[in-house]
Amino acid sequence: MFRDLSYNQGLTGSLPASIGNLKNLTNLILVGCGFNGPIPDSIGSLSQLRFLSLNSNGFTGRIPPSIGKLSNLVWLDLADNQLEGPIPVSNVSTPGLDMLIHTQHFHFGKNKLSGQIPFQLFSSDMTLIHLLFESNELTGSLPSTLGLVQTLEVVRFDNNSLNGHLPLNLNNLSRVQYLFLSNNKLTAPLPDLTGMNSLNTLYLGNNSFDLADVPSWFPALRALTTLRMEHTQLRGQVPASIFELPNLQTVVLKGNQLNGTLEIGPSFSNQLKTIDLQYNSITGFDDGGRSYKFDIILVDNPVCTATETRSTYCKLPPSNSGPLYSTPPSKNCLPVSCSSDQISSPTCKCAHPYTGTLLFGGISFSDFRTSTPYEILERQLMQFFQSHQLPVDSVSLSDPRMDLFEYHLLDLAVFPYGQSSFNRTGIFMIAFVLSNPTFRAPRELFGPYTFIGDNYEHFSDEPANSKKSSIAIKIGAAAGASLLLLLLVLAGTYAYRQKKRAERATKESNPFAHWDSKKSSGSIPQLKGARCFSFEELKKYTNNFSEANDIGSGGYGKVNFDSHSLSLLHVRA
Repeated sequence: MFRDLSYNQGLTGSLPASIGNLKNLTNLILVGCGFNGPIPDSIGSLSQLRFLSLNSNGFTGRIPPSIGKLSNLVWLDLADNQLEGPIPVSNVSTPGLDMLIHTQHFHFGKNKLSGQIPFQLFSSDMTLIHLLFESNELTGSLPSTLGLVQTLEVVRFDNNSLNGHLPLNLNNLSRVQYLFLSNNKLTAPLPDLTGMNSLNTLYLGNNSFDLADVPSWFPALRALTTLRMEHTQLRGQVPASIFELPNLQTVVLKGNQLNGTLEIGPSFSNQLKTIDLQYNSITGFDDGGRSYKFDIILVDNPVCTATETRSTYCKLPPSNSGPLYSTPPSKNCLPVSCSSDQISSPTCKCAHPYTGTLLFGGISFSDFRTSTPYEILERQLMQFFQSHQLPVDSVSLSDPRMDLFEYHLLDLAVFPYGQSSFNRTGIFMIAFVLSNPTFRAPRELFGPYTFIGDNYEHFSDEPANSKKSSIAIKIGAAAGASLLLLLLVLAGTYAYRQKKRAERATKESNPFAHWDSKKSSGSIPQLKGARCFSFEELKKYTNNFSEANDIGSGGYGKVNFDSHSLSLLHVRA
């Protein structure tokens, strides 16, 4: 059984403690709502829970230690709230997050978590893939136990107040693709990370590492696309071998103590876009008689304060050096003029798309003008929508940008198939698959993502005079969502009590309740009870849930099949 009430900003108030009575709940997804107050400790009673997404709300207080009891949990996302206090770990009397050895996703970024990262939080038994604690108030050092979690692919502890040295065994994390440790107070020498041979994005900027030469092991990171180590006390000459990395696109080493003559060499990566060495002590630049198609920035170096101030590398490149990516119209059609409230789709049809923003916790490329990564993402989105038989004609991506939290933001528009607007069911299904881990972005290009959906006001099944009462509809929708959640909780509580009452009644009325097999010659008679039907059986017996077999209808939307209680409500929107 799942519950997804995401993007209902009118769904406010605190999450009731009685939600712990929904014992059969497997998915609880409340992304982008208006909840506040503490997360109830009773959430640890949802033992069947696999996906818990409460991100982008206003939850406060501490992370409930009881979450550690959710042994079936795969996805845990509490990011973008106001949670505070320490990271809970278990002891002899209290559960903690270290018990979640089957959980693959820890998303806790953009909160107010504080204190040190517990040593016992990590172990070799864990199966974590995404570990996101960016933009909190964590202190102390990174525990060496982090190096035991060798399933990790994304690690973010940037924008905290971590100090001390990095554990040497980070080198064991050979699957990590994205490592963000920038904007902390890390000290001591930078450890050798040669073993991280999958690393494509390395952010270490704005730390207090010991004064040291540019690491000689950088050229061993063959998958590296982005290197950022601004303001980290690097000194000496920049080795030309760094620029030979085959996938390298961006190098930012500004604000250090680099000196000597910059040489890029003849074997530089053909994917290079930017070399930013501002605010150093570089005295010369040997271009080898070559011209470069990428940006070289040496502003505020001695080489630019002497006689070569007219050189292009002594000027900041224009911010509008090229248009950012936006999905173009199909080659098979010509763009059309649409009314003011409609948009022309990539297939040149006027429609009301469902829009929102994709927020990626990491990307393996740095040029927002390139088309290839976005075209791959568009194809995968369309293949996904089509494979799930969703009413989607085309998708459009636009306005790629980076926010203050080093998240890559991308506007998404999903256009309806066969009509100019979506109905409520279509919007619900699209929002559902984007608000939970059903869709996976191409992992070689994009890291973990969150989708924040916009309000949709152009339903095809909306009454013609609905615009006159749009305010009432919004109020009603918010109230309806709140009422739905309350009813779910009440239903869960009622079902739980009825189950207990039925168990007591069954025991009292059971003629064999006091059967003593030792004193009797035979075993307890075997009684045949009700049969449980599987989902596939019900699908078969109802002719694939044919509308001819509908037993009721309502105005809210589809209600899913609950395979635990084996009840079916097929409701048409």
